[in-house]
Amino acid sequence: MPTLVTEAFQTMGPEPLNMKPIFGASGVKGKRVTALSAENGLTDFIESVIMDKQDLDTPFCVLDLGVVMDLMNKWASNLPTVQPFYAVKCNPNLSLVGTLAALGSSFDCASKAEIESVLSLGVSPDRIIYANPCKFESHIKYAASVGVNVTTYDSTEEVEKIRKWHPKCELLLRIKPPQENGAPTNLSLKYGALQEEVPELLQAAHAAGLKVTGVSFHVGSGGTDMRAYHGAIAAAKSVFETASLLGMPRMRVLDIGGGFISGPIFDDAALIINTAIQANFGNEEGLVVIGEPGRYFAEKAFTLATRVVGKRMRGEMREYWINDGIYGTLNCVVFDYARLTCTPLAYTSKPENLACRDAKTYPSTVFGPTCDSVDTVMRDYQLPELQVNDWLVFPNMGAYTISSGTNFNGFSSSAKSTYLAYSSPIALKQSMF
Repeated sequence: MPTLVTEAFQTMGPEPLNMKPIFGASGVKGKRVTALSAENGLTDFIESVIMDKQDLDTPFCVLDLGVVMDLMNKWASNLPTVQPFYAVKCNPNLSLVGTLAALGSSFDCASKAEIESVLSLGVSPDRIIYANPCKFESHIKYAASVGVNVTTYDSTEEVEKIRKWHPKCELLLRIKPPQENGAPTNLSLKYGALQEEVPELLQAAHAAGLKVTGVSFHVGSGGTDMRAYHGAIAAAKSVFETASLLGMPRMRVLDIGGGFISGPIFDDAALIINTAIQANFGNEEGLVVIGEPGRYFAEKAFTLATRVVGKRMRGEMREYWINDGIYGTLNCVVFDYARLTCTPLAYTSKPENLACRDAKTYPSTVFGPTCDSVDTVMRDYQLPELQVNDWLVFPNMGAYTISSGTNFNGFSSSAKSTYLAYSSPIALKQSMF
C-alpha cells in the first residue's frame, strides 16, 4: 500500500533544515561542495573556476544547494500539509534529486528512465508517483516490477493497460481544471478529464478492479493567476463526491500538481491553496495532499556560465557568439518562454578584475554556437564591450534547461560540468527574494 507521505517530511515541520543531511546525500556525497561567502560569493566562485581552467571551452553550471535547502524550508513553512513530489522532468541532475531526497521530498516521475534514476539514489519506490496519464506498456510493467504503485490516468484506454500490466496499482484521476493560471503553455490541451467524462472514467476503473484513491490536476507551469487553484480544488472535491455516489471506496489523495514559482507568487499561491483545501476538504479525515513542484526547486538553484567564442561589430551593434545556446541549456527561450538576463565577466579585457562594472553598454545580440540562425539567445540586450574569451553568466537556469538540451551540430549538452556550492543564510537573504 503506498504511503505517499514520507516520515522525513512529516517530522521536518516549519523549523529550518540543516545542511548536514545534504552533504551525505546520494548524488552529493564524495563530491566537492564549495561554501559561498555572503558578498559576491557566487561570482567569486565562478571567477575561480574560470581562472583555474583557463582553457575551458565548454559552458558550466553551478548548483547552489543552499538555495535548495532554503526553498524546502519555505515550502514546509507555507504549505505544511502538502508533501512535495519533485517533478524530475524539470531537471534530472542527480545532485539536485539526491539533495531533495535527503530533505524529505518524494518524486514525480513520467517514464521508466526517470524512475530508474530516482531509484538509483536509494529512494524507496513508495516515494514515487508515476505521474504520466499516458504510459508505454513496457514502462507500466517496469513500474510494477519495482513497486511503483501509484499512477495517474484520464482515459478508459489507460485503465485497460493498467488492469493488464499492473492491477495492484492505485490510480489518481487527472482532471482538467476549470481555469488555468495564465501560463504560456496550456497543459490542459493534452491531459485532464472533462467534468462530463468523470463518472465513466471512475466506473471503468472500478469495473476493472482498480482502486481510484484520489484526484490530480495541473493549473499550468509558471503562470501567475493563483485563483486557478481555488476552482481546481473545488472541482477535485466534486470528483470525490461523485465517486461516493457511485458506491466506490472513499478517496484520500489530492494531488495539486506543479508549476509553482518561488518568491512572492508562491506565497500568494500557498495562501489560496490552504484556504481552498480548508473550504473544500476541511472535514475530510485522513486526506493526503501532494504537490509536484519542479521549477520551484530547480530554477533559482542553477547558474550557467558561458564563454564568448566569437564577435562581430556593425556600427553600434555588437554581436557575440557563446558556447551554449537554443539547442543546449538555453532551449528554455523557445520551449519555456524564458526571459533571460546575464552578467558579463570580462576575462580578456580586464584580467585584473573579471567583473564588468560601470562600463558603457551597447545594444548586443547573443548567438548560440550552432549554424542555425534560430540559435539566437538575446537581441538588443545592453552589454559592455566584450572580447572573445570573456564570459556571460546567466542566473535562474535550472528549470527545463538541462533536461531539454540536444547534441545538434555536434555541440553536446551533456558535456558541461556542474559544480556544487552552498550559500550562507546571509547570502541567501541577499540574493533570492
